[in-house]
Amino acid sequence: MNKTIFCTGAFFAVLAVILGAFGAHGLENLLSVSEKETFKTGVTYQMYHALLLLILGSVKSIPEEQKKLIYYFIVAGIVFFSFSIYLLATNNLTGFDFKIIGIITPIGGLLLIIGWLLLGYRAYRKFN
Repeated sequence: MNKTIFCTGAFFAVLAVILGAFGAHGLENLLSVSEKETFKTGVTYQMYHALLLLILGSVKSIPEEQKKLIYYFIVAGIVFFSFSIYLLATNNLTGFDFKIIGIITPIGGLLLIIGWLLLGYRAYRKFN
């Protein structure tokens, strides 16, 4: 599981760099300042959580079943939060109204929070 977690973190980190560059350069003249900031928020949160996965995959003191649970929450959170933000930020460029999926973004945020809480709880239990 450690290899899967670590590799997933590396994948999301690489994707965050690619999307960040695309947002800054490829979408530069296509998005408003507000939309670019929204897109950047998705990239930032994706990178933070990619780094979390890299760390999680490297930590040996957390039991595998707990890692797996944290992993699932973080991956689902990245997909729901960051990817819905990418779609919402680029909404004006497509023929589809992505605003109808706007409820997915806070659900993704909640999943990320739960992942962090599980990690914190596990660390608290380990060091107490």
